[in-house]
Amino acid sequence: MLHFFTTTIGKLRLIGFAEGISYLILVFIAMPLKYIWGQPELVRICGSIHGLLFVLYVMYVLQCKTEHRWDTQKAIKLVLISMVPFGNFYADKHYLRT
Repeated sequence: MLHFFTTTIGKLRLIGFAEGISYLILVFIAMPLKYIWGQPELVRICGSIHGLLFVLYVMYVLQCKTEHRWDTQKAIKLVLISMVPFGNFYADKHYLRT
């Protein structure tokens, strides 16, 4: 468990998990609250958190690309997959686990 905090890929996996959860909360909870029940407060909060986590995720993908000499195609795939709901969990299983 400690390797999640000491390696770049471990940190990427943790941020990817948090970013994936924040995206699911934004899409499946906050957005319906805003557009169906007229309560936009949660979208502002979750949207800000998700935006920060997404930027961190992209930064760590770029850092891993440099440190582990990933090809550009893999880095682009990881970023694009993260834009799909549940995509980060797929990317973690198929691209990031060692």
